[in-house]
Amino acid sequence: MSESFSAHGAVDLAAMAAQRKAAEQVNTAAAGAPAGIVIDVTTATFERDVLERSMTVPVVLDLWAEWCGPCKSLSPVLEKLALEAGGTWVLAKVDVDAEQQIAAAFQVQSIPSVFAVIKGQPLPLFQGALPEAQIKQYIEALHAEAAKHGVTGRLGDGAPEATEVEAPEEVEDPAGVHLDAAFEAIEAADWDAAQRAYEAALEASPDDPDAAIGVKLVALYRRVDGADPLVVLQAAQESVEDVDLQLRAADVEALNQDWSAAFGRLVETVRRTSGEDRSAARGRLLELFDIAGPQEPAVAKGRVALANALF
Repeated sequence: MSESFSAHGAVDLAAMAAQRKAAEQVNTAAAGAPAGIVIDVTTATFERDVLERSMTVPVVLDLWAEWCGPCKSLSPVLEKLALEAGGTWVLAKVDVDAEQQIAAAFQVQSIPSVFAVIKGQPLPLFQGALPEAQIKQYIEALHAEAAKHGVTGRLGDGAPEATEVEAPEEVEDPAGVHLDAAFEAIEAADWDAAQRAYEAALEASPDDPDAAIGVKLVALYRRVDGADPLVVLQAAQESVEDVDLQLRAADVEALNQDWSAAFGRLVETVRRTSGEDRSAARGRLLELFDIAGPQEPAVAKGRVALANALF
C-alpha cells in the first residue's frame, strides 16, 4: 500500500532548531565557567596554547570549517561539555581552511575531526558529528589515558595562560522566536503558518540563513503535500519527456533526502531541454542545492554535472 508524504521522516527542519538549542546551552554553561576553556588556535599560538598546556590538562582539538554542516552540529556540543567540565580539559578549535599547516600536521582527511594532545603527544579521538553521550565516553577514556601520564590538572593550576576567547554574550536573536514558530508549524504540516513565520524571521533578520532556507523548504513541502511518492516516480519513469513530472519526481526524491537521484534527474532534464523547460529544471536544481546545503557531498558533484550539461 502506497503512502503520501507528511512533514515527518523527510528533510529534517528540527536539525536547525537543535543547533540553536545547543548554542543556547553553550551560553548557559559559559556563565560562571573559568575563562580560557574554549580557545581558537592558530599556527602561531599552537605551541603555547596546545603543546605547553597539554602538560597540565588534556587538550581536545576540534578541526572544523565554516562550510562544514556536521561541524556546526558537533562544535556546540564539544563547547558545552568543555565548559561543564570546569577546566579539567581544554577545547582548542582549529579552522582548517585558515590553519592548513595544522590540518596537514594531523593528516586530516575529513572534518569534523577530533584529536587530543597529552604531554605534547597527539591522540586521535573520533571523526564526524557523534551524539553527546558517545562523545562523553571518548572524554572519559581521554581522562583515563591522561591520568596514566600524570596529566590530571585543572585550568589555572600552573598551566600557561591561553589566548582566551571571550565567553559568548547573550545576544538577542531577532529571528529566533519566528523560527521556533516555523518549526512547530512544520511539525503540524501547517504550510501557511510556516511560511508566515519564516517570512517574519527574514524581516527581523534578513541575513538569517535558516530563515532563507526555510522558505524554500516550505515550498518543497507544499509542492509534494499529499502526493503518493510511488505513483509520482512511476509516472516520471514512464514519461521522461514531461518536464513537470520530472520536477515533481525530483521533489519527491529530495524530500526523502535521495539527493543524488534528485540532482541526477534534474541534470538530465537540463541536458535534454531548452528554453523555458531548461530554465525551470535549472532553477529547481539550484533551489534543491540550497536546501541540501554545501555539506551534502552530492551537491558538489551535482554542480559539476550541471555545468557540464549547460556548457
